[in-house]
Amino acid sequence: MPSAAAVLSAYTAFVASAMLIRTVLNEVRNMINHFIPKRLQEKIISKLEGLLGNLSPQMTFIIDEQSGLTIDQVYKASEIYLTTRITPAVQRLKVSKAPRDKNFSVTINKGEKVVDTFKGVEVIWEMVCVENKRQKYDGTSEHRSFELTFNKKDMDLVMTSYLPHVMEKSKAIKEENNVAKLFGDRNDGLYYSSSINFEHPSTFDTLAMDPILKKELIDDLDRFVKRKDYYKRVGKAWKRGYLLYGPPGTDLQNLKKNSDLRRVLISIENRSILVIEDIDCSIELQNRQVVGDKDKENVGQLTLSGLLNFIDGLWSSCGDERIIVFTTNHKDKLDPALLRPGRMDMHIHMSYCTPPAFKFLASNYLGIDTHGTFGDIEELISEVEVTPAEIAEELMKSEEADVSLGGVLKFLRAKMERMEVKLTLSGLLNFIDGLWSSCGDEKIIVFTTNHKDKLDPALLRPGRMDMHIHMPYCTPPAFKSLASIYLGIDTHGTFGDIEKLISEVEVSPAEIAEELMKSEQADVCLGGVLKSLRAKKMERTEVKVEGHDVEI
Repeated sequence: MPSAAAVLSAYTAFVASAMLIRTVLNEVRNMINHFIPKRLQEKIISKLEGLLGNLSPQMTFIIDEQSGLTIDQVYKASEIYLTTRITPAVQRLKVSKAPRDKNFSVTINKGEKVVDTFKGVEVIWEMVCVENKRQKYDGTSEHRSFELTFNKKDMDLVMTSYLPHVMEKSKAIKEENNVAKLFGDRNDGLYYSSSINFEHPSTFDTLAMDPILKKELIDDLDRFVKRKDYYKRVGKAWKRGYLLYGPPGTDLQNLKKNSDLRRVLISIENRSILVIEDIDCSIELQNRQVVGDKDKENVGQLTLSGLLNFIDGLWSSCGDERIIVFTTNHKDKLDPALLRPGRMDMHIHMSYCTPPAFKFLASNYLGIDTHGTFGDIEELISEVEVTPAEIAEELMKSEEADVSLGGVLKFLRAKMERMEVKLTLSGLLNFIDGLWSSCGDEKIIVFTTNHKDKLDPALLRPGRMDMHIHMPYCTPPAFKSLASIYLGIDTHGTFGDIEKLISEVEVSPAEIAEELMKSEQADVCLGGVLKSLRAKKMERTEVKVEGHDVEI
């Protein structure tokens, strides 16, 4: 049996060897941080530690910045929380300030450690940044993470108490700062959104809209934010859709593909407002019956189906307390499927300026509630179509009420003078075949159009349009007539070629006349006609390689 001294000596040698190996491992870890990707190095270290046994009493949580396509919530909360735990012991700090930030933002720099104590337990935070060869989703080449190290015996406390404490503390800090962020989707296709502090001066108090409609909107918003349990109970995503529509100037995103919509929805946080402006300009919302080759053309494009799934399908459930706002100047162009309740729950008409809206604007811009011109201005506003933006523009031209309100009056009177009388089909029919048509004799009424098929049949019947005259493309006889009129000739060596080409292509008499007017020399201008017709024929016979369309 070995002596106690021999056992102690062997144990000491073993521990010394283990400590040496641990030191070597730490050195290797530091070296491979610079040369081996993060995931691969973790596997290598894990294998080595598995062979030797995990001798350390410490445990480390790795909190990556990215979780799928979004910023990890624990990482973001930790970043905010650690700003309150910075001490003079930290040597390197990152200091920044956005254009509209009121204070400096101070965060720990890579490689720095912050020691925190919670309920008598010490934890160590470390910011880790590893350079990647490939550019990431956000245009950077860094893999950022926090490493949270603590004693293994305290794992339950860290998981069940400390990390929830970090989340709650960061939430309180965010609410205390109460800064709204404006996020804009990047144009380079990367899955990332940049943000700035949003401090728009306009509020509901300064918004010129119908007072009753404004109250309805505010009440609806207040009701929505208080109904989290209600939405959960009825099995609906906690979201609300608003459609703002009206003419340009009534205070109404770069989305090209269905994947863009999904990416935006995933990336935005809870309690967010998503605004897509001019939705009618972003997608062909009227055409739901896209089949055949059109399906192939729309692959990877923004479709109505993708939009509906975005606002009312499975993807719409990826988050809570979200308000979706669409704006348009042309509500009539939107598909009814998009407008129904559950998608666009409230339709808000941002109308032309009304007398109450004008008074509201005058109070905001000039600080007055009455003036001698108010009566005339309100009367004119009731008769012409003028937007709040146009009125506001006039009110901003001077701080003197008499001057700016005089400008408003002048502007409205000019609009009144230019206002066109709207021509309706009923008025037109009465004009050409009703009582007013009897007011005179020997009158010839001529209508011209490039699109007869678009005219109402009631307008085309005999007694209204008695004779329909088709003005066709140029024909060989018409060409000869033009040549006689413009050049004074009845024959030329080029006539045969020109007449053959005219029979094959679509060219208007006006186009032929344009060529004939370019010179008084028959050879020159007829040569120009030939050249123009041959070019038209080449365009017509050009094969277009777009999908399966071939035009001959």
